[in-house]
Amino acid sequence: KSGSGKSVMIKCLAGLMAPDSGTIKIMDRNLLGLDQRALDELRTEIGFLFQGSALYDSMTVKENLEFPLRRHKHKFGDLTDTTPLVQEALDGVGLVHALNLMPSELSGGMKRRVALARTLILKPKIILYDEPTSGLDPITAKEIIELMRSIQNKYNTSSLIITHDVDCARVVSERMILLIDGINYAEGTFDELKTSNDKKVKAFFK
Repeated sequence: KSGSGKSVMIKCLAGLMAPDSGTIKIMDRNLLGLDQRALDELRTEIGFLFQGSALYDSMTVKENLEFPLRRHKHKFGDLTDTTPLVQEALDGVGLVHALNLMPSELSGGMKRRVALARTLILKPKIILYDEPTSGLDPITAKEIIELMRSIQNKYNTSSLIITHDVDCARVVSERMILLIDGINYAEGTFDELKTSNDKKVKAFFK
């Protein structure tokens, strides 16, 4: 539920916040032991979809997608023409036609798709989603959920999804963890947790 520590946890995983104690290992690397250069390199393998999409308002869709490419030149080299990579990423989310639009011209669902394309353009091994369906109408939320499934299958990425949307968890997840008061309280498949006799777990599925 809200306030249980979901967003704090995912920000710790992305290195945006430091935990009070403990360790964080991602792909056999201790996140807390990395210097800034090594952390930046690891981040090219970890996509992050912010809850509010976090697009740059003053940039076109194309420029928003070009930003991480230019930020991580060491991974892609000196790209003289980014258009093919931008178009490929937008095609992956069904928005090639939005190439030259400004964020203010996009609907909430389109912004979420563009933000996802910007994440995909670095071809990450893991994508962290912070409330991907938050603030969306039911139809658009369903489209985003289906898109997430499609991306998992097409790009063979692992996804860690922070959500209180039970339908999203049911459709997308292979394994679920219930976070209660900052503790990983219960773990299992959707069906296993839904049929649990634990009162705290059952409360999520009413």
